[in-house]
Amino acid sequence: MLAIILKICYRNFHDVKNLVKDQSNQKRTKTRKLRGHVSHGHGRIGKHRKHPGGRGNAGGMHHHRINFDKYHPGYFGKVGMRNFHLRKNQKWCKSINIDKVWSLVSENVRKQFANPAEKRAPVIDVVKAGYYKVLGKGLLPKQPVIVKAKFFSKTAEEKIRSVGGCCVLTA
Repeated sequence: MLAIILKICYRNFHDVKNLVKDQSNQKRTKTRKLRGHVSHGHGRIGKHRKHPGGRGNAGGMHHHRINFDKYHPGYFGKVGMRNFHLRKNQKWCKSINIDKVWSLVSENVRKQFANPAEKRAPVIDVVKAGYYKVLGKGLLPKQPVIVKAKFFSKTAEEKIRSVGGCCVLTA
């Protein structure tokens, strides 16, 4: 009877010992686990070298198809028609509103030309600032100004003239 009890205790002891071993195994890193295994999980022939899956996007239609279909759908193939001589919107040009025109010139220039007794007006070249068309949104201060641009809208031209300025078209 005593022998049977000892066997049961012995078995239970070993089970507990194995459980403890498994828990300690989880903390070990891969390199520590692979000590004593000659090739360290990289095989004897290739020896952890070169490019086993091919370089770059190789095999997108073949051995890497699952990855490409899952993470890069629509990578292969064509959609729609080619337009060989695509002419993008040729009439579009960068524009600026009237209320922003004075921001292209420093405050000193504005003060310098503020005296209405002198018949002088500052020249604001919109094209130099990278704009081509002047639009009529907003208000201008009651101070004459000469604005140079390639295009003016009707309202912009009216507002500039009403202040006493003039519009100069540049090529």
